Amino acid sequence: MLSPAPTFEQLALPLLPSLYSHAFWLCRNHAEAEDLVQETISKSLRAFDSFQSGTNFKAWIFRILRNTFLTSRIGIATSRTVFLEDHPDLLETFDDSPTPEDHLIRLDNQAVVNKALDQLQPPLREVLLLCDVEEMKYKDISLILDVPIGTVMSRISRARRALLQLLQT
Repeated sequence: MLSPAPTFEQLALPLLPSLYSHAFWLCRNHAEAEDLVQETISKSLRAFDSFQSGTNFKAWIFRILRNTFLTSRIGIATSRTVFLEDHPDLLETFDDSPTPEDHLIRLDNQAVVNKALDQLQPPLREVLLLCDVEEMKYKDISLILDVPIGTVMSRISRARRALLQLLQT
């Protein structure tokens, strides 16, 4: 006998802390993050019948969160396109110094990390949080952000380099 498909509550409730954390990083305001998560839960509950059982629910709901943020008043203002030509220092690709992960492992002051993350450009901060905090796969990040996997990998690389520079200053 087949086991019943998980309910929305069974899938969504364990993700609430992660959704709130990511929403806060997007909004930079606790009340707006709470509103964003509430709206995300509402939208995803209404659309739950379109979710394909057996696929990645976390990626699905994070994409709803991101799209909800982007269509909000705040999201539209903070998600402007950043052109690489405007930031030639981010195009350097070879660096054999210790990685940001090496520094983060040794770093025990969360306030320093949060301050450095806060200084990253929103697209770089978002991809880094999805990859290194939420431990999502590149494929899922690509789906959430609606960009090619190569763009995800490039942004993660640039974000890690930028974070490293911020942590070394």
